[in-house]
Amino acid sequence: MRAFSRRTAAFALALACAAPLGAAQAADPVLMLLFGIAREMVISHAMQQPSRAAREASPTVELYPGTTVTPAQLRRLIDECFGYLSQAQREEIFAALHAAILEPRHAAIRASLIGYFAERALAVRALGERLAQLSPREKERIVDEFRAELGAMSPERRSELGEALRKRLLPVPEDLGQMLLAALER
Repeated sequence: MRAFSRRTAAFALALACAAPLGAAQAADPVLMLLFGIAREMVISHAMQQPSRAAREASPTVELYPGTTVTPAQLRRLIDECFGYLSQAQREEIFAALHAAILEPRHAAIRASLIGYFAERALAVRALGERLAQLSPREKERIVDEFRAELGAMSPERRSELGEALRKRLLPVPEDLGQMLLAALER
């Protein structure tokens, strides 16, 4: 789990710190959402590191204490919203979130934590659906805006972004991912 989380956090950090919002990026809500999700991933990853005790002792629960949410509902949400990830990657997300929710120090914010995650997960799913419906012309426009943003990235960040695109860690349709990767490798 640690390797996947580090890769995801590194990619998110690369996107989040790539450059301030430029005119091209600000003009496209899809790109703004991608960059926003990346920033949120970094923040969430930094704030939700469960303690070692919580990771080791992950009891089976029917309902998360203080909520009406079951672990099965959370798994279903992850599967539906992060379908572009492998089953193992989705399991890693569930395990980390499950441990964070059961963390005793999070008792007062469990419902908020679940709600916040659900909101972000649904935004990722909506983004993936929106990107899948783009016309070829719209995809080209996104790639052009992406190329403009690449100029502000360091070689290390470009490399991390390329790795994330190759490993399909973004909710980007395969054809658009290939177009973005081709723009990155030019």
